Amino acid sequence: MNTPTPTPTATRPGRTAAPGRRAAYLSGSGVALGLAALVPLAFLAVFFLLPVGGMLARGFLPEGRLDLSGVPEVLGRARTLRVLWFTLWSSLAGTLLTLVLGLPVAFALYRLRFPGRGLLRAVVVMPFVLPTVVVGVMFRSLLSSGGPLGSLGWDGTWVPILLAFVFFNLAVVVRTVGGMWEGLDRRAEESAAALGADPWQVWRTVTLPALAPAVVSAATLVFLFCSTAFGVVLTLGGLRYGTVETEIYLLTTQFLDLQGAAVLSVLQLAAVVLMLTLAARARRSTESTRPRVGARAAARGPRRHDIPALAVTALAVGFVLLPVGSLVVRSLRRGGAWTLENYRALTDPDSTPVLRVSVVEAVENSLRTAVDATVIAMVLGLIVAVVVSRRPRAAGWRRVVAGLDGAFMLPLGISAVTVGFGFLITLDRPPLDLRTSPVLVPVAQAMVALPLVVRTLTPVLRSIDPRQREAAAALGAPPWRAAWTAEGPVLARPVLAATGFAFAVSLGEFGATAFLARPDRPTVPVVIYQLISRPGAEHLGMALAASVVLAVVTVTVMAVVERLRVGSVGTF
Repeated sequence: MNTPTPTPTATRPGRTAAPGRRAAYLSGSGVALGLAALVPLAFLAVFFLLPVGGMLARGFLPEGRLDLSGVPEVLGRARTLRVLWFTLWSSLAGTLLTLVLGLPVAFALYRLRFPGRGLLRAVVVMPFVLPTVVVGVMFRSLLSSGGPLGSLGWDGTWVPILLAFVFFNLAVVVRTVGGMWEGLDRRAEESAAALGADPWQVWRTVTLPALAPAVVSAATLVFLFCSTAFGVVLTLGGLRYGTVETEIYLLTTQFLDLQGAAVLSVLQLAAVVLMLTLAARARRSTESTRPRVGARAAARGPRRHDIPALAVTALAVGFVLLPVGSLVVRSLRRGGAWTLENYRALTDPDSTPVLRVSVVEAVENSLRTAVDATVIAMVLGLIVAVVVSRRPRAAGWRRVVAGLDGAFMLPLGISAVTVGFGFLITLDRPPLDLRTSPVLVPVAQAMVALPLVVRTLTPVLRSIDPRQREAAAALGAPPWRAAWTAEGPVLARPVLAATGFAFAVSLGEFGATAFLARPDRPTVPVVIYQLISRPGAEHLGMALAASVVLAVVTVTVMAVVERLRVGSVGTF
């Protein structure tokens, strides 16, 4: 009769239902989500942690015992120091140049209204979805002795690498900063202008502080992509210029120095985890400060003081189109004459001993493996996104969810070369003897695409009001039906967008595929690198033609994604 009744004063305002909600997270739908998370976790353990662990064990446990005696020797090598320095300064320079070029472009394309703005947005985004090997071939064709800018003498220097970094990452800054810029309320800027501030003062005191989270997030991502670049640096740098990523590849394939590769892999992982932590903090800050008002209709026409931003935008568009145009033009020439011979040779595997299959077959292999990889990445990514988008009240469960979210970002922090070689040395005995299995290539590609899928879908799911699921559950719907009722309609377009991005990433993946692709079943990026690595104008011409084919396929897929207008670049 005198049993005490719990009162709301036992918890913070607005959270009186916390105990019940915590219990719900531990039972019912919470248990179902936990069981569902076991599937992607098992995939991550078998196809990421096991190969990477095997690779590191070969380097640090050569005879079954921990041996770190070689670590000082690896870090003390003149070549290692040179590679680390080049990785650091080229990534910083690439990030700075991309920001300087990207911020005015973001303003012009997201704050101003003029004819053709949508087309220019698509042009600027295009480089980000191109395979990195293709980007490397583009700048090689542009700056080589026979290219349009060959007279500059930049071929074989670090300049093409830096330009390729800016080319590839420009979309990250434009989409990340431009998306937030488009949503800023103009009234604060207009008030500052009305008080007598000139455009520069308005930008410095009002606009820039509001954009700071997005700028920091974009800069972190660009630095991450520059420091882990592989195909671009391998194609343009040769043996003279290399990053940590390409050095791991050379140590593994040419010198069989597994300890050196393991040391660099650990260094790379530590650096990238730091970058991801900074990006996560910036993203949370961006989400908390992003205006909820729809200011998209407030885009205005250009004014006189907007001319510099428009001029920089024109320069950026030319910078993007010049290497693309050079690639197409040079692929249509051989022996100083216009011809389709480079494309015809791609269909004939006997045209060169480099090719064991025609490029038509390589395209079929690429499409087939990309479809398989996309299916794997989408199924696992959707499960992970649903799980990590939930926000349990209990601090312990929040840490579990955050840890799960971070775990599936780990593939961004380890060289794809490490993963690919790890596959070969760990998945070599029953019941996981998969060395000769064609399943390894799509699995490796899915591992690369999985973080992108998770980061595309998770923000969308987190933006859905949980009360919609609760209302459906209160009406008697089972947990899966309540979730589908609230989230299904909202997820349709983001799922299509994530599918397109996963497919494009899988088509262009090169690091792990270079190890795993069977000689009789190469993908197009592998064929392109094989061709460009051989001397002779005919090999270069065929590589250019193959790059055009792969670029057309990739851009066609991403053109469909761009029409969905789902901003997913820069959400890592």
